[in-house]
Amino acid sequence: MTAALLLTVAPVCAGAGQVSARPGASEAEVPAPRTGCTPRDERLSELSGLSAGPHGWYAVGDGGSALRVHEMDPRDCSVVDTHGWAVDPYDVEDLARAEDGKLWLADTGDNSRKRETVAVHVLSPGEPSTRLYRFRYPDGPHDAEALLLGRGTVPHIITKNPLGEAGIYRPAAEPSERSPVDLERVGTLSLSSTDTPGGPLPSSFGSVTVTGAAVSSGREVVAVRTYTEVYLYPAPNGGVLEALNREPLRVPLADEPQGEAIAFEPDGDLLSASEQLAPVRVVPDAVGLVVERGRGSGATGGAAGSDGSTTAGADSSAVWPPAPREVVLTAGAVFALLAVLSVVLRPRRRRGG
Repeated sequence: MTAALLLTVAPVCAGAGQVSARPGASEAEVPAPRTGCTPRDERLSELSGLSAGPHGWYAVGDGGSALRVHEMDPRDCSVVDTHGWAVDPYDVEDLARAEDGKLWLADTGDNSRKRETVAVHVLSPGEPSTRLYRFRYPDGPHDAEALLLGRGTVPHIITKNPLGEAGIYRPAAEPSERSPVDLERVGTLSLSSTDTPGGPLPSSFGSVTVTGAAVSSGREVVAVRTYTEVYLYPAPNGGVLEALNREPLRVPLADEPQGEAIAFEPDGDLLSASEQLAPVRVVPDAVGLVVERGRGSGATGGAAGSDGSTTAGADSSAVWPPAPREVVLTAGAVFALLAVLSVVLRPRRRRGG
């Protein structure tokens, strides 16, 4: 079973139709991830976010009482430097590297779903100052572990839901340090369960629970991961929402104990990392694989609906305020609710808000 395969688009105009996308690529089309280095440093034992720069990797762990970013040597996963700031976060879960080299840390974890606002910290290693943007969901608190930077460095947050329906949110106005900015829900990403083993949840839940996301350095591919797979969406125009409208390539990431981090190397390799000091996995030339597959399919845009509607269109995420649009990706899988929350809401130290 694969991901996300019914698309409904409700733009400002009425009459949008419903379309059924083609299934994602089979596992046989994807090279098996190879094992890279293995972290040994306990500071990486709760590795939750990863990003690759031109000279090494940046990593964050969730929890803790201070804002910390660790620089890693890709050759052996050792920590070569740690950067700290006098900020007490609530629960940092992901990070993304912007085109200007700044790191955006997603302080969006909320296991108990009680935060009035979530936050994003923007910083540069080696510089003492940070920027703090606070955001407020339009429909109550959510737990979230995935951050994508769209065109114009617009943050997109994807929520964490073991039942498979993840909300896609972005700011409704330009982020401000002065006061919280409202988020708007611009989509729903639903994933179908797989039988890929791994993670702290049964595969029917873990395979649909979004735990991380990334955009390739050339903005050709958007990645969304769960505990057990990563879905690679072609983004020829660099737009996040346009990419999530397209057919993804599924890459199984079997047997990671708690896979939460995903990143692209500048050369197009895909990195997958887990908590519990597990080995970093590498999918060689993942970007090239997706781009070449897109050429072979001849895809140039979203799929057309039976009434002539289309999922294609300009991603307005670089314009403030963004044009309102709802992109809903739904798939038929209804999961039982029993006992999952006791695993997902594992106790951790959380402070602030």
